[in-house]
Amino acid sequence: MEKKTEGGKGIDSELPSMIFMGTPDFAVPALRKLASAGAPILMVVTQPDRPKGRGKKLTPSPVKVLAEQLSLPVYQPERVREAGALERLRSCKAECAVVVAYGQILPQAFLDAYPLGALNVHASLLPRYRGAAPIQRSLLAGDTSTGVSIMLLDAGMDTGPVLAMREIPMGEDETFGALHGRLAELGAELLFETLKGWRAGRIHPVAQEESGVTYAPPLRKEELRLNWHLSARQIVNTIRAFDPVPGAFGFFGGKRVKCFSASLSHWKGEGEAGEVVGHSETGLVVLAGDRQAFRVGELQLEGQRRLTAAELLRGHPLPPGSRLE
Repeated sequence: MEKKTEGGKGIDSELPSMIFMGTPDFAVPALRKLASAGAPILMVVTQPDRPKGRGKKLTPSPVKVLAEQLSLPVYQPERVREAGALERLRSCKAECAVVVAYGQILPQAFLDAYPLGALNVHASLLPRYRGAAPIQRSLLAGDTSTGVSIMLLDAGMDTGPVLAMREIPMGEDETFGALHGRLAELGAELLFETLKGWRAGRIHPVAQEESGVTYAPPLRKEELRLNWHLSARQIVNTIRAFDPVPGAFGFFGGKRVKCFSASLSHWKGEGEAGEVVGHSETGLVVLAGDRQAFRVGELQLEGQRRLTAAELLRGHPLPPGSRLE
C-alpha cells in the first residue's frame, strides 16, 4: 500500500480525501477503520452536543468522542443546509463525503460539492428497507438475512445508486444490539474497500430496482407494547427488535415490565395469551396467541434494573397461571 507522509502521519494515497459525517455508535467503527488505515479525513461533522440523562448534561456524540481522541477537527453545525455551514464544508475541498448515520437530510448543494459524491453506509440490502429503522424492521419482519449497502446519496430517501453490497445471515434469536454491532463493523469494512475501488474507477454505480422497494419508517412508541395475542414467533421478533433499547414491554400487576432475550419454546398447550405456564433454566415460559410457548430470558420492572428471569422471580413470584397484559 502506497502511503505518503503529511505532518508526520501516514496518508493512504489510494483513499480519497474526505469529510466524515456521522453521529451515533453505528458510525464509530467506520471512522475508526478509516482513521487507522490512514485515510485523509479533513473534517469530522457530527450533531451538536445534546442534553442527556436526568441531569440534562450536554453530552457529545460517540463520533465526536472518537474524533477528539484521534485529534481530528470536529464541526457541529445545527443545520448543514445553512449557507455558513455549506461554505465551510465546501472550503475543505474534499474529494468526497462519507455519511454514516449522520442524522440530517443533506441538500443538493452539499451533494454537488464533491467530485466523487457523498457515499452512505445503509444497514440493509437496498432497495429493501429504505428509511430510518432498517435493522429493527428486518427483525420485526422475521428476515433470515440482511446486510449493508454502500450507495451514492441523491435527493431522495435512500434512492441513490448502489456501489457495493454485502449480505450476512441473521441468527434466529439475534437481538437488535448484536445485529447492530455486526452491521456497523461490516459497513466499516465494506466502506473502506469501496472507497478505494470507487476512486480507482473499478466500481460502477448500479441503479436500484424499483420493484423490490420496501420502507423502514421511524419506530412508533405504540410498537413497543407487546401484543400477547400474536404468534410466538411474532412476539419473539418484537422483543428481539427492541433489545436492548428501548425495550418491548407488557404489564403485570399494573406495572410495566420490559422483556429481553426471547426465544421460541417447543412447548404447546391450552391457555390464555400472555399466560405464564412455567419456568425453565433459560427463562420465563409464556403462552402466545397461537398456543405456542416462548421464553423470556431477562426482564426489567419499571424503576428497576434488568435482571435474569431467575433473579426477578426470587423477589417477584410469577407462578404458573399468572397473566401478562
